[in-house]
Amino acid sequence: MSAVREHVLADLRQRISAMEGGAAKRAGCLPFGVPEIDETLPGGGLQLGALHEFAGGGSGTVDGAAAALFAAGIVARTKGEVVWCLTRPDLFMPALAQAGLHPKRVVFVEGDKEEDVLASMEQCLSYGGLGAVVGELVRLPMTASRRLQLAAEKTGTMAIAVRRWRRQTDANDFGQPTAATTRWRVSVLPSEDLPVAGIGRARWLLELMRSRAGECAEFEIGACDDKGRIDLSTGSANRPNSSGRSLYSA
Repeated sequence: MSAVREHVLADLRQRISAMEGGAAKRAGCLPFGVPEIDETLPGGGLQLGALHEFAGGGSGTVDGAAAALFAAGIVARTKGEVVWCLTRPDLFMPALAQAGLHPKRVVFVEGDKEEDVLASMEQCLSYGGLGAVVGELVRLPMTASRRLQLAAEKTGTMAIAVRRWRRQTDANDFGQPTAATTRWRVSVLPSEDLPVAGIGRARWLLELMRSRAGECAEFEIGACDDKGRIDLSTGSANRPNSSGRSLYSA
């Protein structure tokens, strides 16, 4: 490679980096309020004008519901209406409310196929003025994720892809690369112990699988409360799983 070409490429990389940093700075970040997690993320939280992915740690419905609840708790702490794009209208609204996302803030957009979900997400992100745009997807192709990332950067609106598996084999698609700024997995843990008989606050294993300009990490957390907030748990994950109410109706 010639010296001139190297100089040109270096200049382009510097300009792109400056543009990405400027977009992130303008949009800002949404902190979790948990120092151990926020310190792991560049900027001290989830970038608002960016695409983030959430999936269940396993291929089952319970972990998938936990991932969606985690996403609901995040968007509950944004300002403005939230658009939730999906192909099946089977979300359990009381569960969203328990995670801090009031149903009156949510506008549902239903499509016949996932291509419709991707198109709706991109259009809503381009509109701007929304708190967040959520889309339930089995697959997220690289090209589609890039379009969502660019649309989010342009308006400063947070985009969230909830990878909801229909079959066990679908979960393998999460290993494919995407343009998402962060990628997370959420697995259900036994609920916290109470001094009396009963079920305590739900607990999750939160895995940060990818963070642009950051490092991977994992945390045991208390599930979202009615304000969308989580906290760091000190319990052990090496215990049998426990059942819980699903986010999705039968």
